[in-house]
Amino acid sequence: MIKKIHHVAYRCKDAYATAKWYEKNLDMKLVLAIAEDSVPSTGEPDPYMHIFLDAGMGNVLAFFELPTRPEMGRDENTPKWTQHLALEVDSMDTLLQAKARLEANGVNVIGPTDHALFQSIYFFDPNGHRLELAVNTPLPGMNEALDEV
Repeated sequence: MIKKIHHVAYRCKDAYATAKWYEKNLDMKLVLAIAEDSVPSTGEPDPYMHIFLDAGMGNVLAFFELPTRPEMGRDENTPKWTQHLALEVDSMDTLLQAKARLEANGVNVIGPTDHALFQSIYFFDPNGHRLELAVNTPLPGMNEALDEV
């Protein structure tokens, strides 16, 4: 039934600054921006800016700026490290280059962290969303052994 995820949307403080940050740090280009004064599905008056970023391979990451709403909160019962968006990179070299680039741009990065099947780095975007870049690094036969469990 489901073909793929069409897009994932998060809230942002400033759509323009968010688009610039993702392009500068992760090479995600802005592909669409929509400004509306009401919610299309309900007609409720609620001005917003909705941006869409190309996350590669047909994947889209979207954000909503809601200028008339209070700043976004978070669920205090859920640790910050659990809610995150994990994005796959193609090699360990790419992961390490991304880490160096992020750090050169003033972003605090944790890792690489070895998860046995993959390695990853963690950091926050300017809106407080935790991101993970991950590269698959299974040892020969590891995936097959896990399939048998």
